[in-house]
Amino acid sequence: MNRLLILFSYLLTFALFNACDNVKEKHFLSDKNYRNEVHNQFLKRKELAVNRNEALFGVFNNDSLTLEQKEALEFLYAYMPLCDLADYSGDFFLKQVNAALMIRDYFPWGKTIPEAVFRHFVLVYRVNNENLDDARIHFFEELKDRVREMSMRQAALEVNHWCHEKVTYRGTDGRTSAPLALVKTSWGRCGEESTFTVTALRSVGIPARQCYTPRWAHTDDNHAWVEVWIDGKWHYMGACEPEPELDVAWFTAPAKRAMMVHTNVFGLYDGPEEKNEKTALFSKINLLPNYTETRILNVKVVDVNGLPVEDAQVKFKIYNYAQLYPIAAGKTDKEGVVSLLTGLGDLVVWANSGDTYGYRKAASDQHEIVVTLDCHSGNSYDETMELIPPTEQKINGIDPAKQQENTKRFAYEDSIRDAYMKTFMNRQQAQALSREIQLDETLVWKYIQLSQGNWKALETFMRRHHANPYLFPFLASLSEKDLRDTPSAFLDDHLNDQITNAIDPKYGNDKTFIANYILSPHIDRVLIRPWRSALSSGLDAAKMTATEIIGWIKENIRIVDGENYYNCPITPAGVYELRIADSYARNVLFVALCRTFGIPARLNPASNKPQYYENKQWIDASFQTIESEQNAKATVQFTNDATNPVKPQYEIHYTLAKFEHDDFYPLDYYGNPALSQFPATIQVDTGYYRVMTGSRADDGSVTISTAYFTLSPEETKKINIKLPHPEGKMKLLGSVDMNTVIQPEPGVKKTLKELSNDKGLVLCFIDPDKEPSKHTLHELSQLKSELESWDGGLLVMTPEDRYLKTQDGSSTYPLPAQTLRTIDQDRLLLNTVSNALQLNFQNNFPLVVFLSRNGGILFYTAGYQIGVGEKVLRVIQAQER
Repeated sequence: MNRLLILFSYLLTFALFNACDNVKEKHFLSDKNYRNEVHNQFLKRKELAVNRNEALFGVFNNDSLTLEQKEALEFLYAYMPLCDLADYSGDFFLKQVNAALMIRDYFPWGKTIPEAVFRHFVLVYRVNNENLDDARIHFFEELKDRVREMSMRQAALEVNHWCHEKVTYRGTDGRTSAPLALVKTSWGRCGEESTFTVTALRSVGIPARQCYTPRWAHTDDNHAWVEVWIDGKWHYMGACEPEPELDVAWFTAPAKRAMMVHTNVFGLYDGPEEKNEKTALFSKINLLPNYTETRILNVKVVDVNGLPVEDAQVKFKIYNYAQLYPIAAGKTDKEGVVSLLTGLGDLVVWANSGDTYGYRKAASDQHEIVVTLDCHSGNSYDETMELIPPTEQKINGIDPAKQQENTKRFAYEDSIRDAYMKTFMNRQQAQALSREIQLDETLVWKYIQLSQGNWKALETFMRRHHANPYLFPFLASLSEKDLRDTPSAFLDDHLNDQITNAIDPKYGNDKTFIANYILSPHIDRVLIRPWRSALSSGLDAAKMTATEIIGWIKENIRIVDGENYYNCPITPAGVYELRIADSYARNVLFVALCRTFGIPARLNPASNKPQYYENKQWIDASFQTIESEQNAKATVQFTNDATNPVKPQYEIHYTLAKFEHDDFYPLDYYGNPALSQFPATIQVDTGYYRVMTGSRADDGSVTISTAYFTLSPEETKKINIKLPHPEGKMKLLGSVDMNTVIQPEPGVKKTLKELSNDKGLVLCFIDPDKEPSKHTLHELSQLKSELESWDGGLLVMTPEDRYLKTQDGSSTYPLPAQTLRTIDQDRLLLNTVSNALQLNFQNNFPLVVFLSRNGGILFYTAGYQIGVGEKVLRVIQAQER
């Protein structure tokens, strides 16, 4: 704490020194024309945010502000997304400006950074859609002495090592935690790791930006990483995945197959990169040429008479997670033309003008296509399409000696993080807590464990509310991320005796329902804040019904879509103060107001529409002037075709999408229990729909079957899900990320891709003391010479809970030389594979899986089987043909 006080004293001295030095004051924005553009945009933003005028702009009344501080602040305000205008204060932004200017002068490389690069990639406080905090100041304090005497390149690499000491990868939900919250947890998904790493790099004055491939073309999912500006050039690195050199990462090879890599740049930006989109507030720049070969695809949009269509909306799409996902978008010029710099794979180009649309496949060798707007909603038809991604390319390796040294550092950094995680409350301490406050021991430990580094906040909250009968239903209504990064005081705002005593008896005694839809502060991907007290104090809770809430929102909240370009959700309290929102934030505010006033409400889990509960049914909240048949419903029943080799999974093998105004938008049923078993039945709004089914082959290509149809009120539509067969190619049963890391021994990490030797990988999960596993190991040992000649990977894993050294039977069989035997900690890989196969694995060992070099599951068998080794060999031989 003393060191932080010293830092703040330094910041204050820095500001006062510059304020007194009037003669030498300099502009932060040196170009007069650019400065005028920024100032004019600042005035527009100030007018937009007039309802938070004092909270945001009161800092400009400080007479000690220097010219640099004022101009830097104006730059930030001029291009600020709605979420920041709504939810943060001027003091926060001034603190970010002071820190950035101080950091620039503290490090020797600060003077070498061009003004524009510093402005867009150091000063800016936001990386993507994360929740904001003072991480820049805290990270500077930790890193300044560690890197100040290094070169800029060495410092960038060292910062990434520091990041790995703090954070490692683990999948999580779509809300992006703040950097300090990530440190507290010690893990996050790639989007959070890269946000965290960019923040750390900027905290020592190194320009950095987060890069995304919005979706891979050759496999499902996406990825985010970091680019750093070093001595005049941009380089890439894996976030929290330090390497001995820049421009080295596990994703180097996948990135060469990408169809798009991009990033958002805050503010008016005139850099050299191709711009996929440029608005008054930001640019989306195309970074794909930094990674792979590209081509320019020119698209001409015409009407049914062949005439060019100006201002047509065009989306460039690839197949991913059973939908056509847009990787870029643009509008046509007067000639009806729009262009995209993209990769050497197939795309689907979608164009529309109003509700008239057209689409066409653009093959990898095409540079020009014409799309005719000749489609309207309502037509029923089927079609099949194949999309081929860019081909795989070979990459150069790294010096083994450097890699070995880096691996040693990895082990040390893991030990630092592990030591921190051991400071979390353990099970014995949780048991003692449960006895003290007289709560269920299992549930106390469950939520303490889920809270990770936020355990002190959860302990405080449980102590404070241990007598409330809604305590555990309330905690169950939160996401795991909510438990990890929400302060106890914020939770207090939503659970107390006054709130629970006011619950209307008409909702019965279903504590789960009441907790989920009245008490819970969790609304989709919005950060939990203490909005309940703010909303209830501002409005008359006793008199507002759901219908009156809709009317109040329509009258008082201005909808401005497109201004919240980072898509960071605005909190309900922020919308209430600013009185401006995008459509999503308006819907969230509706749910929050309803819950504040004791009315059950939610965002529909499939369509994300706001709904309230009345007369034992969910009712859509409409903010349209004219009511439509919005509540008319139809029924869809999915069946599983008998020929499918695996049970289809929603958003893996198929999706259902509804046409809305200009395009088809998939319903979000991922993980929904209603679709966990076939036949599966759901109720949806009436309208025009598309069901898409896809099968991906080993080379990454995908065969897509699509059906278009209209659903009428009270209609029941039966849809048989039949996975298409990729002609002449092996069909995938699922896929596993080949960049998944295992740790066969302390300090040693291997990816599945490395183990595959670029030929494939046999995964064998065993219970070593059981006969079925011994049979399989024996059969694999009988094929020792064949498997060694093949030279692919063989990984034998024993789940941690099944491992005893004295019973590890895998070591008694003469398995092929390339075999790696190890323990599956917490069944992480076994669960990953089971989920990919949609396999309800009930300890039916052994589970044997063959992964292609790209991670496609081409074969699996579970339980007692004879001839497993021969089956594996046949798959290998078929793959090599």
